[in-house]
Amino acid sequence: MNTSTRFPTFALAALLALMLGACAPEVGSDKWCANLKAKPKGDWSTNEAKDFAKHCIFK
Repeated sequence: MNTSTRFPTFALAALLALMLGACAPEVGSDKWCANLKAKPKGDWSTNEAKDFAKHCIFK
């Protein structure tokens, strides 16, 4: 792949990543809580577990 085709490919990949990241619900929202409840507990990060307790259990 030469330099003239690398940049557009990278730019498209970066744009796609930003678009997909913008679709995530805000931490603590009802949708975020529901999505985390549906996710297996073993796949939760430490931060997700703390945020879930703070925003979804102890409102």
